Amino acid sequence: MKKLFAILAVVLLAVAPLSARDRITRDAKELPAAARSIVNKYYPKTGINHIKIDSNLFGGDDYEVVLNNGTEIDFDSKGNLKEIDCGAASVPDGLLLKPIRDYVAKNFPGQKIVNLEVNRNSYDVELSDGMDLEFDRSGNFKRIDD
Repeated sequence: MKKLFAILAVVLLAVAPLSARDRITRDAKELPAAARSIVNKYYPKTGINHIKIDSNLFGGDDYEVVLNNGTEIDFDSKGNLKEIDCGAASVPDGLLLKPIRDYVAKNFPGQKIVNLEVNRNSYDVELSDGMDLEFDRSGNFKRIDD
């Protein structure tokens, strides 16, 4: 048992300094070009409050951009969109596949898409009433998430 605690302590001490590699900036030039393009295209007049750059254990960085209006946008190391949380505002239409926009407009009139999460095989969206919907990568409705 003492060996287990000793090994655990060594692992924790080895991993703890990795979080120190994370950093905060306000400089949009530190974002990958694809991420910068999304921010500039959909939020040209909204300033960046801060960007948190998370250095991954196996290389590459993840980026969390927080805008002055409270919108949070997460990008992977290549600048691909991972998630956008707009609070009470709508996710920009250009970031949503047309079938997703059409499905929500037809089946949930008056609701806004306030969160979009891009996964390997699916898109998860949250509506302004809190309902979560899942779509496949082509934008076809799969199910309502609980």
